[in-house]
Amino acid sequence: MEIKMLNIGFGNIVSANRIVAIVSPESAPIKRIINEARDKGTLIDATYGRRTRAVIITDSEHVVLSAVQPETVANRLGSKDTQEEGPSS
Repeated sequence: MEIKMLNIGFGNIVSANRIVAIVSPESAPIKRIINEARDKGTLIDATYGRRTRAVIITDSEHVVLSAVQPETVANRLGSKDTQEEGPSS
């Protein structure tokens, strides 16, 4: 299985294979998910102090905050721009 890595802004990269959802942070349920992740210690803030524009939820229940628009992250996920790492030889 090849590992795909996704740039989520400011040089931060997450495993594209582990992403379950990319959502906007404005709704009350998403804010609740962010607060619960913060309490559990599974929140990763990759915004560099900027406004959170995308919330990335992974299959390991980690929640990643990004300052990049959700549409941009989704476009990067579906494009050839996603970095691929094959098996090490």
